[in-house]
Amino acid sequence: MSVKDRIRSDPFTDLLFNALLGFTFLFLVAIMFMNPEAKSGIIDPKAEYIITITWEDDSPDDIDTWVEDPEGEILWFRGPEVGLLHLDRDDRGLINDTITVNGKELQNPLNQEVVTLRGVVQGEYVVNLHYYASETGEPVDVNVRLVKVNPKLEVIYYGTVNLEKKGDEKTAVRFKIDRDGNIFGINFLPKSLVQSG
Repeated sequence: MSVKDRIRSDPFTDLLFNALLGFTFLFLVAIMFMNPEAKSGIIDPKAEYIITITWEDDSPDDIDTWVEDPEGEILWFRGPEVGLLHLDRDDRGLINDTITVNGKELQNPLNQEVVTLRGVVQGEYVVNLHYYASETGEPVDVNVRLVKVNPKLEVIYYGTVNLEKKGDEKTAVRFKIDRDGNIFGINFLPKSLVQSG
Protein backbone atom coordinates (compact mmCIF):
# COMPACT_ATOMS: atom_id res chain seq x y z
CA MET A 1 0.00 0.00 0.00
CA SER A 2 1.41 3.32 -1.01
CA VAL A 3 1.58 6.46 1.06
CA LYS A 4 -1.22 7.97 -1.03
CA ASP A 5 -3.54 5.04 -0.18
CA ARG A 6 -2.84 5.37 3.55
CA ILE A 7 -3.59 9.08 3.55
CA ARG A 8 -6.93 8.47 1.76
CA SER A 9 -8.05 5.76 4.20
CA ASP A 10 -7.01 7.52 7.40
CA PRO A 11 -9.87 10.06 7.55
CA PHE A 12 -12.50 7.34 7.12
CA THR A 13 -10.86 5.12 9.73
CA ASP A 14 -10.53 8.04 12.11
CA LEU A 15 -14.19 8.97 11.63
CA LEU A 16 -15.30 5.38 12.17
CA PHE A 17 -13.11 5.01 15.27
CA ASN A 18 -14.35 8.33 16.77
CA ALA A 19 -17.97 7.37 16.12
CA LEU A 20 -17.39 4.04 17.88
CA LEU A 21 -15.81 5.83 20.86
CA GLY A 22 -18.75 8.26 21.02
CA PHE A 23 -21.35 5.46 21.00
CA THR A 24 -19.40 3.53 23.67
CA PHE A 25 -19.24 6.61 25.90
CA LEU A 26 -22.98 7.31 25.50
CA PHE A 27 -23.76 3.64 26.21
CA LEU A 28 -21.75 3.70 29.47
CA VAL A 29 -23.39 6.95 30.59
CA ALA A 30 -26.84 5.51 29.85
CA ILE A 31 -26.07 2.40 31.92
CA MET A 32 -24.93 4.52 34.88
CA PHE A 33 -28.21 6.45 34.88
CA MET A 34 -30.37 3.36 34.37
CA ASN A 35 -28.95 1.65 37.48
CA PRO A 36 -28.60 4.25 40.23
CA GLU A 37 -27.07 3.10 43.48
CA ALA A 38 -29.76 1.54 45.69
CA LYS A 39 -30.42 3.35 48.96
CA SER A 40 -32.84 0.91 50.54
CA GLY A 41 -33.47 1.10 54.25
CA ILE A 42 -32.67 4.80 54.57
CA ILE A 43 -35.31 6.64 56.56
CA ASP A 44 -35.03 10.37 57.05
CA PRO A 45 -37.84 11.38 59.36
CA LYS A 46 -37.89 14.97 60.56
CA ALA A 47 -37.60 15.22 64.32
CA GLU A 48 -37.16 18.19 66.62
CA TYR A 49 -37.32 16.28 69.93
CA ILE A 50 -36.95 12.59 70.81
CA ILE A 51 -38.22 10.92 73.98
CA THR A 52 -36.59 7.55 74.63
CA ILE A 53 -37.79 5.09 77.26
CA THR A 54 -35.58 2.09 78.12
CA TRP A 55 -35.61 -0.66 80.72
CA GLU A 56 -33.56 -3.75 81.48
CA ASP A 57 -32.40 -5.74 78.44
CA ASP A 58 -34.10 -9.12 77.91
CA SER A 59 -36.88 -8.19 80.35
CA PRO A 60 -40.22 -9.80 79.40
CA ASP A 61 -42.16 -6.98 81.12
CA ASP A 62 -44.12 -4.48 78.99
CA ILE A 63 -43.79 -0.78 79.80
CA ASP A 64 -45.88 1.70 77.81
CA THR A 65 -45.28 5.38 77.11
CA TRP A 66 -48.13 7.87 77.18
CA VAL A 67 -47.64 11.50 76.12
CA GLU A 68 -50.13 14.37 76.34
CA ASP A 69 -49.59 17.29 73.96
CA PRO A 70 -50.54 20.97 74.61
CA GLU A 71 -53.96 20.41 72.99
CA GLY A 72 -54.82 17.65 75.49
CA GLU A 73 -54.48 14.90 72.85
CA ILE A 74 -52.90 11.69 74.17
CA LEU A 75 -50.40 9.49 72.35
CA TRP A 76 -50.25 5.81 73.34
CA PHE A 77 -49.90 2.40 71.67
CA ARG A 78 -53.48 2.43 70.30
CA GLY A 79 -53.13 6.04 69.15
CA PRO A 80 -49.53 6.16 67.89
CA GLU A 81 -49.91 9.47 66.00
CA VAL A 82 -51.27 12.62 67.62
CA GLY A 83 -50.59 15.94 65.93
CA LEU A 84 -46.82 16.04 65.45
CA LEU A 85 -46.19 13.32 68.07
CA HIS A 86 -45.33 9.84 66.75
CA LEU A 87 -44.76 6.60 68.65
CA ASP A 88 -41.95 5.25 66.45
CA ARG A 89 -41.40 2.09 68.49
CA ASP A 90 -43.77 0.30 70.86
CA ASP A 91 -41.78 -2.34 72.75
CA ARG A 92 -43.74 -5.20 74.31
CA GLY A 93 -40.98 -6.87 76.32
CA LEU A 94 -39.87 -10.03 74.52
CA ILE A 95 -42.99 -10.38 72.33
CA ASN A 96 -41.85 -8.30 69.33
CA ASP A 97 -38.09 -8.50 69.83
CA THR A 98 -37.19 -10.98 67.09
CA ILE A 99 -35.95 -10.13 63.63
CA THR A 100 -35.01 -12.33 60.66
CA VAL A 101 -31.60 -11.74 59.09
CA ASN A 102 -30.39 -13.96 56.23
CA GLY A 103 -33.03 -16.55 57.11
CA LYS A 104 -32.01 -16.72 60.78
CA GLU A 105 -34.23 -15.49 63.59
CA LEU A 106 -32.34 -13.26 66.02
CA GLN A 107 -33.40 -11.98 69.44
CA ASN A 108 -33.05 -8.23 70.09
CA PRO A 109 -32.36 -7.83 73.81
CA LEU A 110 -33.00 -4.05 73.87
CA ASN A 111 -36.23 -2.84 75.50
CA GLN A 112 -36.94 0.63 74.18
CA GLU A 113 -39.84 2.86 73.21
CA VAL A 114 -39.24 5.95 71.08
CA VAL A 115 -41.50 8.99 70.68
CA THR A 116 -40.62 11.79 68.26
CA LEU A 117 -42.01 15.30 68.11
CA ARG A 118 -41.62 16.36 64.48
CA GLY A 119 -42.15 20.07 64.87
CA VAL A 120 -42.23 22.91 67.37
CA VAL A 121 -45.62 23.23 69.04
CA GLN A 122 -45.56 25.48 72.07
CA GLY A 123 -47.18 24.43 75.32
CA GLU A 124 -46.85 21.75 78.00
CA TYR A 125 -46.16 18.07 77.40
CA VAL A 126 -46.69 15.31 79.95
CA VAL A 127 -44.78 12.01 79.64
CA ASN A 128 -46.14 9.10 81.67
CA LEU A 129 -45.01 5.50 82.08
CA HIS A 130 -47.44 2.62 82.54
CA TYR A 131 -46.47 -0.86 83.76
CA TYR A 132 -48.78 -2.59 81.27
CA ALA A 133 -47.88 -6.27 81.68
CA SER A 134 -45.60 -8.14 84.06
CA GLU A 135 -44.06 -11.56 83.49
CA THR A 136 -41.59 -11.25 86.37
CA GLY A 137 -43.83 -9.66 89.02
CA GLU A 138 -40.84 -7.50 89.95
CA PRO A 139 -40.43 -3.70 90.08
CA VAL A 140 -38.90 -2.16 86.94
CA ASP A 141 -36.50 0.79 86.73
CA VAL A 142 -37.26 2.77 83.57
CA ASN A 143 -34.85 5.32 82.09
CA VAL A 144 -36.30 8.42 80.44
CA ARG A 145 -34.32 10.65 78.10
CA LEU A 146 -35.54 13.86 76.44
CA VAL A 147 -33.34 15.11 73.60
CA LYS A 148 -33.57 18.28 71.51
CA VAL A 149 -32.25 17.43 68.04
CA ASN A 150 -31.93 20.78 66.25
CA PRO A 151 -29.77 22.76 65.70
CA LYS A 152 -27.51 20.28 67.53
CA LEU A 153 -28.13 17.22 69.69
CA GLU A 154 -28.70 18.27 73.29
CA VAL A 155 -29.83 16.04 76.17
CA ILE A 156 -32.40 18.14 78.03
CA TYR A 157 -33.41 15.59 80.68
CA TYR A 158 -32.31 12.13 81.80
CA GLY A 159 -33.84 10.32 84.77
CA THR A 160 -35.07 7.02 86.17
CA VAL A 161 -38.57 6.09 87.32
CA ASN A 162 -39.33 2.99 89.41
CA LEU A 163 -42.58 1.21 88.53
CA GLU A 164 -43.36 -1.17 91.40
CA LYS A 165 -46.08 -3.44 90.02
CA LYS A 166 -48.35 -4.14 87.07
CA GLY A 167 -50.83 -1.30 86.56
CA ASP A 168 -48.58 1.40 88.05
CA GLU A 169 -48.61 4.74 86.23
CA LYS A 170 -46.15 7.52 86.99
CA THR A 171 -45.41 10.89 85.46
CA ALA A 172 -41.81 10.64 84.24
CA VAL A 173 -41.40 14.27 83.19
CA ARG A 174 -43.40 17.34 82.27
CA PHE A 175 -41.92 20.13 80.17
CA LYS A 176 -42.91 23.20 78.18
CA ILE A 177 -41.77 24.35 74.74
CA ASP A 178 -41.79 28.04 73.83
CA ARG A 179 -42.42 29.43 70.35
CA ASP A 180 -38.67 29.43 69.61
CA GLY A 181 -38.39 25.72 70.42
CA ASN A 182 -36.68 26.12 73.79
CA ILE A 183 -37.61 23.70 76.56
CA PHE A 184 -38.29 25.08 80.04
CA GLY A 185 -40.39 24.42 83.13
CA ILE A 186 -39.32 20.81 83.66
CA ASN A 187 -41.23 19.29 86.58
CA PHE A 188 -42.64 16.00 87.82
CA LEU A 189 -46.11 16.88 89.07
CA PRO A 190 -48.20 13.72 88.75
CA LYS A 191 -51.01 13.61 86.21
CA SER A 192 -52.87 10.46 85.17
CA LEU A 193 -53.14 9.88 81.42
CA VAL A 194 -54.00 6.19 81.28
CA GLN A 195 -57.49 6.77 82.66
CA SER A 196 -58.07 9.53 80.09
CA GLY A 197 -57.03 7.37 77.11
